[in-house]
Amino acid sequence: MTIDRPPETEGMPSDRRRDISRRRFVGYLVAGATLTVAADLRLGTPAEAAVPSPPQIAALFDLEDLESTAALPTAGLIKITVHDDGSASFALPRAEVGQGITTSTAMIIAEELDLPVEKVQVSLAPARPELMFNQLTGGSNSTVSTYTPIRVAATIAKGALLKAAAIELGYAVGELTSKLGVISAPDGKSVTYGELATKAASATTTSTKVTLKPASSFSVVGTPRNRVDARDIITGKKQFTMDLQVPDALPTMLCRAPGLNGHPVELKNEDAILKMPGVTDVAVVETGVAVRAKTFGQCIDAVRAVEADFHDSVVGAADDEAVLGELRKAEIPLAVPKVPLLGLQVDTDFEFMFRSSAALETNCAIADVRYDSATIWSGLKSPIVAQGKIAEAIGLPQDKVTVHVVTGGGSFGHKLFHDPALEAARVSKAMGKPVKLMWHRVDEPRQGRMHPMATSRCRATMLGDQVLTFEQRHTSVATDFSHGLGEMLVATAADLPPGLVGVGLSQSIFLLTQDLPYNFGVVTQLLDETDTRFNTGSMRSIYSQDVACASELTVDLMARKAHKDPLAFRLANVKYPEVKAVLKKVAEVGNWGRTMEPGTAQGIAVHREYKGATAFLVEIDCRPETVHRKVRNGVTGPRVTKVVVAVDAGLVINPRGIEAQMMGAASDGIGLALTNSTHLKDGHFLEASWDNYFYTREWNAPFEFECVVMPSDSNQPGGVGEAGVPASFAAVACAYARATGTTPRRFPINHDTLSFDVKPYVPSLPESPTDGLSHTY
Repeated sequence: MTIDRPPETEGMPSDRRRDISRRRFVGYLVAGATLTVAADLRLGTPAEAAVPSPPQIAALFDLEDLESTAALPTAGLIKITVHDDGSASFALPRAEVGQGITTSTAMIIAEELDLPVEKVQVSLAPARPELMFNQLTGGSNSTVSTYTPIRVAATIAKGALLKAAAIELGYAVGELTSKLGVISAPDGKSVTYGELATKAASATTTSTKVTLKPASSFSVVGTPRNRVDARDIITGKKQFTMDLQVPDALPTMLCRAPGLNGHPVELKNEDAILKMPGVTDVAVVETGVAVRAKTFGQCIDAVRAVEADFHDSVVGAADDEAVLGELRKAEIPLAVPKVPLLGLQVDTDFEFMFRSSAALETNCAIADVRYDSATIWSGLKSPIVAQGKIAEAIGLPQDKVTVHVVTGGGSFGHKLFHDPALEAARVSKAMGKPVKLMWHRVDEPRQGRMHPMATSRCRATMLGDQVLTFEQRHTSVATDFSHGLGEMLVATAADLPPGLVGVGLSQSIFLLTQDLPYNFGVVTQLLDETDTRFNTGSMRSIYSQDVACASELTVDLMARKAHKDPLAFRLANVKYPEVKAVLKKVAEVGNWGRTMEPGTAQGIAVHREYKGATAFLVEIDCRPETVHRKVRNGVTGPRVTKVVVAVDAGLVINPRGIEAQMMGAASDGIGLALTNSTHLKDGHFLEASWDNYFYTREWNAPFEFECVVMPSDSNQPGGVGEAGVPASFAAVACAYARATGTTPRRFPINHDTLSFDVKPYVPSLPESPTDGLSHTY
């Protein structure tokens, strides 16, 4: 990874991000036995930012602004506590799902408190309804919205410690220095934070003013750091949901319907199931027949033995082409007439198939439902919504349902939804016992949430090498926003730009996320959604991964029409300095334009979102000897051999965390372009588990990877978690088109080839493997 130092700023405007323009804030010393502090940002500046004209809606007010604005009213309800052992603790109201926010949050607190990072303990807050929209993790917004409140609280804590130390050491506050949890006086005497924690505590809650540390004096923030929990993860010490030992919570799994979203009608052999080894309970719930046993292996055996009738699939006998046909009928017409009298026109039309958003950790949850209360443990990114829905489903008041947020083993949008937690609660209530519920890998692609199928059409009108109009019409299977984002949009309606008034929920989210970074004359990007029968979610960047792939492929074709190099054409038309900067940097580091063998090529693409910009340059090998190489039990095809990324993410907390996120984004982009999708046939998704869902494998990963973190003049962090996926996907697609001479129209490119034997649907689970060692290398 390279952290690029600023040779120039290319005239970057200081107000191009939603910076809070002052460093003076108000916060609180909270009454308590040891020092506890909170922030108050209600007087902070609003989210709007000035952007050069003509802006799209997302350039004025984007999804980051929406989430930050919604979180602002309850920012003062998150607190930092300094303990008598000298450590500090903070319950982060967001979900850690591998993005590294517990590490970056600890770094922010350590910076302001002058503590070692190791002495800052960041846990995950349980569902707290009073936080309202301040406890939803999504849209790469966690650090964007929590950065300043956390700094304010930490600065108040440090001020209280200094005041207590001044009394203890007999010096004025201005004469004292703090370092690594120790406050020292000019005469050499010192006192630790632990010794001061009780003395600095306040008997009453009082307001206090603080001035934040300038970024120029940062010593922790901006330095590369490994994740604080990395060792625990690789040694197995880290506890995820399935590692928790809740008393009497036994393994539980479900026998599910053969077709999508089918429901059980009748269980025919309950007595026989209950007599099977290890089985303790059987219950019929809305989503299937639940079996509880002493081991998961016994659960699988029992599920396979279930004899039950189910309602048919909610999509009938639909297949890929039928759903695509419905999308075609719903497409919004393009406004500019086809074949104008003057100029050139570029028309493109792309199809994006269903993709599973299953993460490394399967859907899972632990539930203990009693007659008067319930306790849930799960990796949840919207725990308040989960708490409310679970309470409603099991017939309890919301305040009688405790929801613990557990670190998740990945998300990709999955954990925005509470599907396994709700299911576990229903099963626990039906059985009257605690359950440790886990979905099987087969359940994920067949019954889990998908990134929706979509089409995306672009039309550009050009006069010479000047672009007069660019329009894009994106048509998609409906995206489910029932995880809380929809309610957030309604609650912040007064702060939304006029262009969103009267626009539907999905269209609003679309307009808040799309900002084509080029001066292409009159630009319009619109969404239409149809078909609500599918379980959908936002698989890392909501609409942008498909929209950017379509638009950047179109830009490559426009460059060809203008007889220009793809990079030169982009640089000539880009309208944002930060976008131009990442394009130039990635081209420089990646050696854009170098001579390559026939059948190989470079691709370049850029995306602007999440208060920043990301550019990818990839090299791909589409030669027959590569495409047809043999890997045991593997699907090969074209191989991306090199990835270079330049990312402007605003103020950087942890450069190493950004590198990890971009590495993951590269893997996502490779898979989205080349290999991973799900096939719908006769109302069934064919994929079952990862042995036939072809996410990027080691043999398809690039040999070379380099990440350049760009300098920034922003005082605020930008989003990172989803930022790299759109440009990564687009760059791979553009490289493939240049290497083969054919622009792909359907993604992933291998979708029309079925490379596996379809597993049976009845029974719903395959046998537990007994020959695992024979599948190792």
